[in-house]
Amino acid sequence: MGKRPDRTSRRRPAPRLIQPIDVSALKTYPLKKRPSLVQLSNFAAPWKPGGSFRRFYETLPDILAVKTLRAVTHAIVKAHRKRRPVIVGIGAHVIKVGLAPIITDLMERRIITTVAMNGAGIIHDFELAFMGHTSEEVDAEIDEGRFGMAEETGRMLNEAITRGAKDGHGLGEAIGRYMNQIADQFPNRAGSILSTGARLGIPVTVHVAIGTDIIHMHPSADGTAIGSTSLLDFRRLTAVVAGMENGVYLNIGSAVILPEVFLKTLSLGRNLGHPIADITTVNMDFLPHYRPQTNVVRRPTQKGGRGYSLTGHHEIMLPLLAAAVLEELG
Repeated sequence: MGKRPDRTSRRRPAPRLIQPIDVSALKTYPLKKRPSLVQLSNFAAPWKPGGSFRRFYETLPDILAVKTLRAVTHAIVKAHRKRRPVIVGIGAHVIKVGLAPIITDLMERRIITTVAMNGAGIIHDFELAFMGHTSEEVDAEIDEGRFGMAEETGRMLNEAITRGAKDGHGLGEAIGRYMNQIADQFPNRAGSILSTGARLGIPVTVHVAIGTDIIHMHPSADGTAIGSTSLLDFRRLTAVVAGMENGVYLNIGSAVILPEVFLKTLSLGRNLGHPIADITTVNMDFLPHYRPQTNVVRRPTQKGGRGYSLTGHHEIMLPLLAAAVLEELG
């Protein structure tokens, strides 16, 4: 057999050098004719000590998140003036960082017309109204099996839910009524969202996932009562959402439960013939998450309305938004 040709010995042509493009014929136009996204008139103004909140609000740059903040503020004010629903869904963290007084103040002013919360929300609301403190140190308690074992929290909340089921009340209303009926045991109930809702007749609905809350570990937990009162709350929230045309829904600090609940209330309401088209939805959290962005901001507003995201810490953003709303209302 002859030798195979040595392919590596074949000479390859040298690559052609790419010449730089000739830019001498570039077409330009005057800068003053170009539309620009940023104007000096939108810039922040330095703060002068001793000024009012209104002055501070006016000094913020009218750019990006501030434009969103102002749009959300205007939507809430517009809904309030037209007596349309302003629904606030909150995760328990919102209560834990000290914001219940902001929410109850807006409830007293009838700006917030409905509050929805997850099952953990009732724990912190109850303990603050009852004892003035909440939020245990899980790391220090979990190893000994002491986490979630506070006697009064488990016994009294489950008692309130069981009573509410017998009386035909939703879960949130049941606990609010319970607090108000034995008011002397809840010296801090003025700051309670549940108590305030029951007193004012403002719906406070609670949406529970069985096993997620410490009171479900206690022997007094009644699954039938928890399920029936939470289902009633779901249907009551749906009734509110069904009538929220030109209204506002804010999801504050709930990454899973309330975005899922809101989407289902919206679908159910539309299925039953309610348009729910021209609405404003807002997600507020310190991290962007999939479900709030999808189930609160984007999907509900596909057929109309506007969806907004405000990213930042609740303890800063919610007081800022509330103050902006009150200032715009005058």
